[in-house]
Amino acid sequence: MIIRKVYQELTNSLKVKQIIAITGLRRVGKTTAVKYLLSQIDISNKIYLDLERIEYRKIFSGENYSDIVSALEFEGIDFQQKAVIALDEIQLVTNVTSVIKYIYDTYDVKFIITGSSSFYMRGAFSESLAGRKRLFELWPLSFSEFLQFKDEVIKLPKFNFEQTNSRFISKHQLHYDEYVNYGGFPEVVLSNSHDNKTALLKDIFDSYINLDIKFLADLKKVDELYSLIKLLSARVGSKVDFSKIAGITGINRHKVKDYLLFLENTFFIKLVKPYVTNPDREIALQNKVYFTDSGLLNILGNINIGNLFENSVCNQLKLLGKVQYYARRTGQEIDFILDGTTAIEVKTTPTAYDLKLLVNRANSIGLENYTLVGKNTPGSEFRSFTWGGAIY
Repeated sequence: MIIRKVYQELTNSLKVKQIIAITGLRRVGKTTAVKYLLSQIDISNKIYLDLERIEYRKIFSGENYSDIVSALEFEGIDFQQKAVIALDEIQLVTNVTSVIKYIYDTYDVKFIITGSSSFYMRGAFSESLAGRKRLFELWPLSFSEFLQFKDEVIKLPKFNFEQTNSRFISKHQLHYDEYVNYGGFPEVVLSNSHDNKTALLKDIFDSYINLDIKFLADLKKVDELYSLIKLLSARVGSKVDFSKIAGITGINRHKVKDYLLFLENTFFIKLVKPYVTNPDREIALQNKVYFTDSGLLNILGNINIGNLFENSVCNQLKLLGKVQYYARRTGQEIDFILDGTTAIEVKTTPTAYDLKLLVNRANSIGLENYTLVGKNTPGSEFRSFTWGGAIY
């Protein structure tokens, strides 16, 4: 098993009784993380239940807590001893948090749970399990994790926003091209052909539409949400104008806003806020939209490589810190601002002119740190950029 970066932090959380709650997009690796944690627990009084299976959902759907405890005892849990119960995809069971709270408060039980919606996980636990849980968000693979999945056992240089070594670029260029085009879902990364990767991505998307949306949203929303997702894929990296989207799709403006919130809280998209010095002005400015996996974005339409690359860089940067963008009314923009300190411009093939513009724009808003991020090595001698594959 490949050990992902978050596993160490998850393992440390086994030392306390506090509930470990793992959330993230479907098939991003939550189940694998849970099974890894169970393998690190040196007791036999433990159980894993996948709540996508109806027989396990029925256990927690009863109103009588004693019956639920008896059913879990039938599955092998001894409540007279310290126990661990792992529940996968808890959003599929109504009111399961009340059962978890009762068992947590009554017995010496450590829970490890997963769910595909941050909105559900935070909302369901905000009151009933306040102070009893720790929430972890699991994302598609970073590029360094991608290389591990490809058996590229290397010691990666410490990341910084400096010029990337040309040998490092040439060694991993093909890997990074694949990462940009197909994203970071573990099973997609491990697949060896274009057709298989594409089929897996389509299956992941279909599962999101047919399972997550139907369980977490009104059934009538499916067609509208699909239309909205297709529209957003053609506008990735652009500002979200609710009125314009409503006019194109025929969906009510307020519903568009609600749908975007749903898509973000189920980890399908990321909305990047503007960087401003006046918080009141931020309210009036529009967010930019990106997809949390470039592979999913790629299967939704004819997405050009520039947009796919920018989308990938956004996802890589969000693993490092807070991501925003900067824009003036004149139309001048900076693609990303990281942690309010570093201006970042993304260009498929960067040039000295791109760097000059970035420096001027960064200096105009008082940012001394800046970097030009590129994907392709220019034909000239220009090398003053950070290669996208070096962001991890």
